[in-house]
Amino acid sequence: MKDKIEEEHNHSQIFGKKTELYFAVLCGVFLLIGFLIEKLGIFPTSVSLSSYIISYFFGGYFITIEAYKKIIKGGFDIDFLMIAAAAGAAYINSWAEGALLLFLFSLGHALEHYAMNKAKKSIEALGKLSPKTALIKKRGKLEEISIKDLRINDVIVVKPNSKIAADGVIIKGNSSINQAPITGESIPVDKTSITTIDNLPEFNEIDKHHVVYTGTINGDNSIDVLVLKLSEDSTVSRLIKMVSEVETQKSPTQRLTKKFEKWYVPVVIIVVFLLCFAYLIIDENFNDSLYRAITVLVAASPCALAISTPSAVLSGVARAAQKGVLIKGGKALEDLGEITTIAFDKTGTLTEGKPKLTNVIPLNHFDEIEFVQLVLEVESLSNHPLAKAIAKDIKSQYKIEVENKASNVNAIQGKGIRATYNQKEAFIGNVKLMESANINVDEFVISKMEHLLENGHTVMIVALKKQIIGLISVMDTPRKTAKSTLKRLKEIGIKHMIMLTGDHQNVGNAIAKQIGLTEAKGNLLPEDKVEAIKSLLQRDGKIAMVGDGVNDAPAMALSTVSVAMGAAGSDVALETADVALMSDKIENLPFVIGLSRQSKRIIKQNIWISLGVVVLLVPVTILGLTNIGLAVAFHEGSTIVVVINALRLLRFKNELSFN
Repeated sequence: MKDKIEEEHNHSQIFGKKTELYFAVLCGVFLLIGFLIEKLGIFPTSVSLSSYIISYFFGGYFITIEAYKKIIKGGFDIDFLMIAAAAGAAYINSWAEGALLLFLFSLGHALEHYAMNKAKKSIEALGKLSPKTALIKKRGKLEEISIKDLRINDVIVVKPNSKIAADGVIIKGNSSINQAPITGESIPVDKTSITTIDNLPEFNEIDKHHVVYTGTINGDNSIDVLVLKLSEDSTVSRLIKMVSEVETQKSPTQRLTKKFEKWYVPVVIIVVFLLCFAYLIIDENFNDSLYRAITVLVAASPCALAISTPSAVLSGVARAAQKGVLIKGGKALEDLGEITTIAFDKTGTLTEGKPKLTNVIPLNHFDEIEFVQLVLEVESLSNHPLAKAIAKDIKSQYKIEVENKASNVNAIQGKGIRATYNQKEAFIGNVKLMESANINVDEFVISKMEHLLENGHTVMIVALKKQIIGLISVMDTPRKTAKSTLKRLKEIGIKHMIMLTGDHQNVGNAIAKQIGLTEAKGNLLPEDKVEAIKSLLQRDGKIAMVGDGVNDAPAMALSTVSVAMGAAGSDVALETADVALMSDKIENLPFVIGLSRQSKRIIKQNIWISLGVVVLLVPVTILGLTNIGLAVAFHEGSTIVVVINALRLLRFKNELSFN
């Protein structure tokens, strides 16, 4: 793939990356000029001929290069056949027909190659995840060095709100780490320092509460990290490797096309060559045999076949763009229509991607307004992302403001916060925080918490004066349109809808139940998502993956068709994806699947039309029952038919209304 990208880049020096497209357009322009001059009849024949020759140059330039590269490797394909047909048409003075062949074919060629650098861009975008330098601690002093110079067992210092430069284990300090770039978790994870670094187990076996990854973002506290993996072995590097590996794999469609070309083109060449010597067997001269052979070559040239798919793809892509959906090429457009299984990322795809206050439960007859006022006062003094989300939602839902009744807020890493509220000691956090403060957590409270936890909520206990006064919970809530979208997908034949998430299994199960998913898989790292996709591919043959984050890139690249949420999607997801919902509306997914199915049907129709004309024309021309003019008329007529058929896609609305 990389070599192919470089080849295309080297061919595109005259007008930049769009040179091939410009050449195809210029071929059409000079074809039109030559045709008009010829029909007007007021200029010498040499003028129209010159225009046709220029058209030949622009239309045949890139096709000839491709054909030459295949020939020197011992292969003949449709590129060669098109050049041979155009040359034959020129030999028998049918310049306009030859130029038209080259124009239509070169236009399809140019559109096909336009997105060839997608794999390279996705890998470059992944590389930007990792910071370029790290602060290393040596002999009590800090020194900034390139991450390439980091060594295992170096100690790096990660300042607040900065990216972590290496995979490793925290040996000093505690902090909340935003792991969304790697695991896709919607809520930052509390990390603590490991008690001892003696006899450390393998990296993957270390308690995840002590481990940090390259490219993740530190919270408000400074931490010291012992480097356990070099940059080339880091999590980000693995992502890059996985994306590059799956991006270079050829699709089944490509392999099928290659098989077809291997037998079709040589057969046509052999038949045309033999027909040149028909005069040895039948009663005609050499010129008549040559004319017959060239007529067969024109009839057999797969112009309509070559344009049948690109024309449908172009129409389908254009219609999708009108609806704010970017489809990157024909493979995605064709494959999406055959999908019956879709895997979804959770955070930012099926959910809003932001924690929301979901439950306020005062206990022991505590007044609800006074309860939420206490929570607001205490949480508003914390910088923790969850605390900020809780404070924001309380203000919005209860229409109250901070009255500065809280003070002396102290964050206790991994447990919660302690503060003074109205001169009384208050606590908000988990069971461990309550136990450390000698606050009794009875069975009733535990039961309430377990019910919320089972439904995917993150739960916190609120206590005042050593007494529990209530519970609050937060959750990454589903998108408003998620449930109706999944229902529509089920109606149009999507049988399996699976969620793959880095969040806890309970969270995944709760979201799945709310919106109607068939299955949810939680606690997944990027490599786990890749394994899940491999398993689904083995079971169902083809699968679409819908995601928005960097951590989804390897799984998306491995899937048959990858779909990125546009506005919320990372650069990597967008570059890796075959389809991007640019307006960030997941409800456009059923539309694009319906469009894909209709595109697939039209592509099949076009192929049958184009092959039918070839099957009809070739025997007729071999038997000498028609001349080259009639052959070209039928040949180009089939091209017009397949293009008109493809243009029907521009009025596609949905699968039920299309006719």
